[in-house]
Amino acid sequence: MALLRWRTRGVKAMAFDADGRLLLVRHRYGRSDLWMLPGGGIGRGETPAAAAVRELAEETGCTLADVAPIGCYEAQAEGRRDTVFLFRGTTRDMPVADAVELAEARFFALDALPDGVSPATMRRIAEHRGAATPDGRW
Repeated sequence: MALLRWRTRGVKAMAFDADGRLLLVRHRYGRSDLWMLPGGGIGRGETPAAAAVRELAEETGCTLADVAPIGCYEAQAEGRRDTVFLFRGTTRDMPVADAVELAEARFFALDALPDGVSPATMRRIAEHRGAATPDGRW
């Protein structure tokens, strides 16, 4: 008997402001103590890039410009297999947490990150800075 394993497709965005600060969010659910990259699911018929733009706008009110793909990652947790498409871009907007999914949304300088940044987010930041090589695992 084969075991069914759920497979989801989602996006994350590395959104930078004009000063090069990175937008991080804290959710109201799950690991609400951790700062993470904003993102979410990909809708039916939606491209990953369009989903990244939409999710950032829905969660933080920020418009993502200069959208560029960074990579595709695989995550496996709790019997699920997740594919995460990562994008980077810029925004001129100040984030406002949607108060539904997010508790906080703020920009941070890469050399002044808050305590409690998720391990996956720290790996993406290290890759962005050239301090680590992407290995395809979220």
